[in-house]
Amino acid sequence: MSRWAIKSDHRRRRFGGARMKRILPLALLFAATSLSSVAQAAEPSLFGYREMCNASAAAALDKDHFVVADDELNVLRVYRRNEAASIAQVDLSSFLGTKPSKESDIEGAARVGNLIFWISSHGTNRRGEVQDRRRRFFATEVVERPSPTVRTIGKPYAKLVEDLAGDRGLASYNLAEAATRPPKASDALNIEGLADGGDGSLLIGFRNPLPGGKALVVPLLNPTELIAGTPARFGAPVELDLAGRGVRSIERVGSSFLIVAGPIDQEGAFELYAWPGPATDKVAPVPTKALAGLFPEALIAIPDAQEIQILSDDGKAPVGGKTCEKQPRDQQAFRSVVFKP
Repeated sequence: MSRWAIKSDHRRRRFGGARMKRILPLALLFAATSLSSVAQAAEPSLFGYREMCNASAAAALDKDHFVVADDELNVLRVYRRNEAASIAQVDLSSFLGTKPSKESDIEGAARVGNLIFWISSHGTNRRGEVQDRRRRFFATEVVERPSPTVRTIGKPYAKLVEDLAGDRGLASYNLAEAATRPPKASDALNIEGLADGGDGSLLIGFRNPLPGGKALVVPLLNPTELIAGTPARFGAPVELDLAGRGVRSIERVGSSFLIVAGPIDQEGAFELYAWPGPATDKVAPVPTKALAGLFPEALIAIPDAQEIQILSDDGKAPVGGKTCEKQPRDQQAFRSVVFKP
């Protein structure tokens, strides 16, 4: 154990349709003079946060604050819940060894004790080109004062694909070859979920591949050792029947887990599932309207609240004749819903 020891995704990707009626369109969030009052009039738990569109991974800092990654930027933003503007930004470019304009495609986060672990997609770009900057596993430490934020700790780890490909227990998934395919192609490698395993481990949730049509979850046994440069060790993989969907987000809630399941591409619906954990492959759908109209990619269990926050990746949402992610930073936003499961 290192000195950083743990202290104790058929709906098309568009807006509209009957299911969208409950959710305030993103364009209205931009036009609103008061995001808070407009959101409450349409849906009490809906809120829009500014300065980014592609909310792809997040973790709670405390009951009132959370930190979010954008898969198109190497910047983390800290928000106070129900306040539209971020209160802090953490630029990761230098730490991750990338240029500011070259994203690492951060897709998953998991808080364990005072550390938040982050994982990038580890997939290729859309053209199937392997890019080292998309292969990062790293950690940040929660800083509580004077205002909640995070700071980097340890070293980014860039050899996870090699470790996955070399593990005998994962050999049947051909992950070395999968890692050379475009991420939304059949049997490609694309990671989007990360969760506290509850015993010092993390659970890696794969959007792709879907072995036998099932979602793949792999336990990472030694996360703190990775940020000190030690190769990864893995537990037995679990295949979950999410009705042909992959893992878009996974979060530990108490002693069990919630999973946002979604398509490997942009065609299909998202659903929420409950899962007891790695000891079983049994999952149960969670009836909820909370996902309606959203493109959910991040789950947060709000501390001391028995509530779940879902963040929507709204990068492709149409705003002013462009997609959200093509707008100036001060005109970008993503939606969030808080509900009780």
